[in-house]
Amino acid sequence: MLKSTGRGTGLWPVPRCPWLAAPLCLMLVLLAADRLFPLPLPDDDLARVVLAEDGTPLWRFADGDGVWRYPVSPDEVSPYYLEALLTYEDRWFYRHPGVNPLALGRAAWQNLSGGRLVSGGSTLSMQVARLLDPHGRSYAGKLKQLWRTAQLEWHLSKEEILGLYLNRAPFGGTLQGVAAASWSYLGKSPANLTRAEAALLAVLPQAPSRLRPDRHPERARAARDKVLKRLDSFAVWPHAAIADALEEPVLLAPRQEPRLAPLLARRLNKAGSPPLIRTTLDAALQRRLEELLLGWRARLPERTSAAILVVEQPSMAVRAYLGSLDLGDAKRFGHVDMIAAQRSPGSTLKPFLYGMALDAGLIHSESLLQDVPRRYGDYRPGNFAAGFSGAVAASEALANSLNLPAVQLLEAYGPKRFAGELRSAGVPLALPPLAEPNLALILGGAGSRLEELVGGYSAFARGGKAARLRFQPQDALYERRLLSPGAAWIIRRILSGQARPDRDPRAQLVPRPTLAWKTGTSYGFRDAWAIGVAPRHVIGVWIGRPDGTPVAGQFGLASAAPLLLQVHDLLVNRDSQRGIALSAEPQPAEVGVAAICWPLGQPMAKDDPNCRRQRFAWTLTGTTPPTLQALDQPLGLGLLENVWVGAGGLRVDASCPGAESRPIALWPAPLEPWLPRRERRSARLPAVDASCPPLRAPVAAPLSIVGVRQGDRLRRPAASAEPLRLRLSALGGSGRRWWFVDGQPLGETTAEADFNHAFSRSGRYQLSVLDESGQTARLEFGIGD
Repeated sequence: MLKSTGRGTGLWPVPRCPWLAAPLCLMLVLLAADRLFPLPLPDDDLARVVLAEDGTPLWRFADGDGVWRYPVSPDEVSPYYLEALLTYEDRWFYRHPGVNPLALGRAAWQNLSGGRLVSGGSTLSMQVARLLDPHGRSYAGKLKQLWRTAQLEWHLSKEEILGLYLNRAPFGGTLQGVAAASWSYLGKSPANLTRAEAALLAVLPQAPSRLRPDRHPERARAARDKVLKRLDSFAVWPHAAIADALEEPVLLAPRQEPRLAPLLARRLNKAGSPPLIRTTLDAALQRRLEELLLGWRARLPERTSAAILVVEQPSMAVRAYLGSLDLGDAKRFGHVDMIAAQRSPGSTLKPFLYGMALDAGLIHSESLLQDVPRRYGDYRPGNFAAGFSGAVAASEALANSLNLPAVQLLEAYGPKRFAGELRSAGVPLALPPLAEPNLALILGGAGSRLEELVGGYSAFARGGKAARLRFQPQDALYERRLLSPGAAWIIRRILSGQARPDRDPRAQLVPRPTLAWKTGTSYGFRDAWAIGVAPRHVIGVWIGRPDGTPVAGQFGLASAAPLLLQVHDLLVNRDSQRGIALSAEPQPAEVGVAAICWPLGQPMAKDDPNCRRQRFAWTLTGTTPPTLQALDQPLGLGLLENVWVGAGGLRVDASCPGAESRPIALWPAPLEPWLPRRERRSARLPAVDASCPPLRAPVAAPLSIVGVRQGDRLRRPAASAEPLRLRLSALGGSGRRWWFVDGQPLGETTAEADFNHAFSRSGRYQLSVLDESGQTARLEFGIGD
């Protein structure tokens, strides 16, 4: 049995020195209080600032209270500001434990002796505590502030406490933090403050509403001067520098909320984004282009929007991003980002096809293509411009954006192969569900995005490598091979108007940096495109209605191209003012020049009888592919025909005595209606010798149009407002006929049926007909009043 002693029981011995447990108990109480009432450090309140590359705020997303802030660390703020702040607010900040007893005593004496509130005595740590956990002006509130101050000093370093003040101090209105105030009031980074500006911003949080410099400049100046005089009294800055600062007026920049690149800001502001969202944008360029685009509002039809994308092609950094004409214009669907929207690309895909065809050895720059009526099952493409041109060079067909040669080229290259190559390089084409790539792709029969097209066009400036756009500095440069360097160089020359190697581009009267550009128009005038490759930039422009409704008369060359050229001129002027040299891209080693002859497309002597027309072409690795034949070319009508000629120069059968073989170059049969008479097959081939005719089976009779003649000038009946109706038919040829007026397919007839059409307008018309064998006939006539 245990006995009690004077020193306590045997089970619970009493400490010899109870007073030693008091500090431990106090520590336990403080730890428990710290756990029960944790320091309310700022959490993610969804306030975000989107920044340009140089740190200029572009757009801000406020928190739930409408406050916006621009987070900075102490080393990102001007030393002048830190010196002014600490000298005026808390000279012993780095030495006291959060509370300065001397300052509190001095403030209490001044307040009691003055009979009013003269000084607060709060340290910077105490001010941060009040910002984090506001309290009333009572003893309980003061105790609460002291407790929070102790917690701050316990949990955070001095630099972290200073950082909280820099980012949470009030500066009037919805501004918090020195960086937000510096950009809003002064239009500059807090790292670049002058002494006078630093003193002004140091004092504003004392009474942010009463001292707002945009509303009360005289009060703000008086408060600033008070700070400067204190700095002088403590000899923090040289006396002469402070004297200069006192003479400096309070100069404020025009108050500008961060309101640039709103659609890119919305795109980058995702869940988990940091408070500072950095981009690659050039703030000055973005602002200039937004002003330029707003000036276009009156030139665009109602409900029409526009988009501009500018990319610096060496780095693929996006320098300007204008996703709509005006974010606040609901009638123009300003909230819809047309840079990321999927639309029909029109003819903007054609340069890719011509470049791929060059690499595949299908063409050179002057290969003979056929701009004639064509039929592909139920698909009968037409040209955007009126009529057909007949024989055209590949460079001419691309420069003039002719549809039929592009369809012919895609047929030879393969639609699936074309779409697959684009997708692999980062330019995917969207097709309807279960649809496969077809010939309509090259005329806009798929969906694409402006940002993807601009990334693809960068290949023409980056040695054939297409690259993904970089919106933020941390984005990696991702590139894929799309074309060879030689093919990319040739296509860029064609698009910049320098397609002919036998013409010296230096001969122009006013030299200017070259812009390689291409326009496009989607079916029904819904989308107008213009994409340009400049010496340092790739520029993309889209104009149309976001809801997809057509706009009559809107097309790339008339609508989007003028805006593209304005943007290009602005960029060239900026580069010139900055002294940036714009050098020409060197010609790749694999690119050469060859003199070729039509119709075969091969090099030959100019005096060769089969050289009907000589042209100079850009070639790759010395390859000169022969003229590309259409897959539906009439059978038996080749381009190089070996005929047998007798002693009299007439065509005979190979078995005839004295027959000699003679190769004769002939133009593709569908081009016959567009050729001079001396170049047609009937004129190129010798007449048949009736005494020993060749035994080849005859081809179908030539196709011809009946009902109107070449060059006719027709008139409507006097005093009649009715359109002129013509009854037309086609002789010769075989099978069904397809009729075209000014390049647009209009109807189909059988071999025996007539074609009736009403011509409503006055002017010139081009009438064409195509039969099942691939033969064509055409003529031109006019209608007057």
